[in-house]
Amino acid sequence: MKHDYTNVKNIYITCGKTDLRKGIDGLATLLPDSFELDPYGDSIFLISGWSKDRYKCLYFDGDGFAMLYKRLDKGKLQ
Repeated sequence: MKHDYTNVKNIYITCGKTDLRKGIDGLATLLPDSFELDPYGDSIFLISGWSKDRYKCLYFDGDGFAMLYKRLDKGKLQ
């Protein structure tokens, strides 16, 4: 899967502590319920967890959702 993300309309960063045990479906339903955002729009969603050294990235590319999980080895998110 190769996609050019430089033309994405919006990038949202969620503040707070989200349960990162949720998968694609759980996070996609969380966005409209908690943040009133459309997960199917041209947007990237960065969702942080309880510990500030990891996050998930959710993106709908037209065919389906793509999710990236990142754990920082050194440092934490602010």
